[in-house]
Amino acid sequence: MRIWLIVIAMGVATYAIRLSVLAFVRPSALPRPVREALRFVTPAILCAIIAPAVLYAGENGAFDAGPGNSRLVAALLATAVAWTARNVWLTIGAGMAALWLLQWLT
Repeated sequence: MRIWLIVIAMGVATYAIRLSVLAFVRPSALPRPVREALRFVTPAILCAIIAPAVLYAGENGAFDAGPGNSRLVAALLATAVAWTARNVWLTIGAGMAALWLLQWLT
């Protein structure tokens, strides 16, 4: 029971530290280079989440960047749709449809 209290307390402490920056620091108080750098946080996080899921899709989680990797092909198609359409829902729909179609074909 004691370990769970420690885990919960550390979770609350971590959340409070992150929330304090978001709640109490005005964006105008940050230097301009910091504000410009923060614009890239979301794409970097998304890339860190998506890239391993796409590239390590082989047997036993092995690296697979070949044309046989249906996740990679669908991700490239979704990237092209995102680049041209600039619509999140269309990108998600095209990527999922391509992934399901490629998985069904193989």
